[in-house]
Amino acid sequence: MNGYDEKRHLDEDAFGAKGSIVSAFDAFPKSKPQYVTRTTAGGKWTVFVALVSFILFWSEASRWWRGSESHTFAVEKGVSHALDINLDIVVKMKCQDIHINVQDAAGDRILAASRLHRDPTVWQHWVDNKGIHKLGRDAQGKVVTGEGYMQGQGHDEGFGEEHVHDIVSLGRRKAKWARTPRLWGATPDSCRVFGSLELNKVQGDFHITAKGHGYMEFGQHLDHSAFNFSHIISELSFGPFLPSLVNPLDQTVNIASANFHKFQYFISVVPTVYSSSGKSIVTNQYAVTEQSQEVTERIIPGIFVKYDIEPILLNIEEERDSFLVFIIKVVNVISGALVAGHWGYRISDWCQEVWGKRRRRAGGPSEGMLGGKGHERDD
Repeated sequence: MNGYDEKRHLDEDAFGAKGSIVSAFDAFPKSKPQYVTRTTAGGKWTVFVALVSFILFWSEASRWWRGSESHTFAVEKGVSHALDINLDIVVKMKCQDIHINVQDAAGDRILAASRLHRDPTVWQHWVDNKGIHKLGRDAQGKVVTGEGYMQGQGHDEGFGEEHVHDIVSLGRRKAKWARTPRLWGATPDSCRVFGSLELNKVQGDFHITAKGHGYMEFGQHLDHSAFNFSHIISELSFGPFLPSLVNPLDQTVNIASANFHKFQYFISVVPTVYSSSGKSIVTNQYAVTEQSQEVTERIIPGIFVKYDIEPILLNIEEERDSFLVFIIKVVNVISGALVAGHWGYRISDWCQEVWGKRRRRAGGPSEGMLGGKGHERDD
């Protein structure tokens, strides 16, 4: 009788649907806490699914932040007649001993020395700076093959490893030339040449030679023993001066092994437009090939930069999904991870149950089971 009363007083809220008619269509039924059992296996699976979900979320967020880049080539529209060249170079010769000129395919000869700044400096103030490297090699002297990235030093397409939005944001900063280090009583043995030049947008040749060599001119004829065209290029770019962008020849050092040494850089300039989030900057990339060798006294030594303008325009545009699309993708990815984790837990739990039944069967019949000794009938 007592058992019957206990059955009558069971909590019927745990069985069946109560409430409004709408609650009968609930696709997410709940159980009361007293009917839920927490297990160690379930906790392990929860931690595993949470870790996988976090990794997938981070991967999706990183992909969304980077966006996707599209590269398209087109014929440059319009006609532009001018091109700026930005130069910051240290030559291991005194300022009064060098001659700087530009001569282009149009036949114009520009006395670059009158438009550029020249500051006496000391070579040792520059060669110990971090990041200085020989063209084609990194700061440790290893050959740069272009395969993959190098941490903190790799250059890809002339502008390092920055994404387009980084390049656009850096390129919009105010341009400013760095100051020349003070001499502090030291005797200057080098010359820093820096500034921007407006040139004709045609093929040309920018060169630094010794006074009295390279052109028919009156004045001092520099002694050959004073020739030393070792140089450090801190900046060499075309177009607007954007010092935050890294170019192939930036932070390059080349040492002359003799007084008569000729350095040649062959540059192919490609006009480039970077676009991201409705903002864009117009600049130029370039590829460079170097040739340097000792020459005889019949050949003019110096530093020669031969540049050519490609008749194409490279558009690099960064595209990013809207924030709503990003949220939908995150929900899909995490939901898939949760569903997969749930099924993984169910399958593993089923496998453990089957394995446990097989082990019990292998152990023989239990005495407490029906038909065992404990339930034999007395005749």
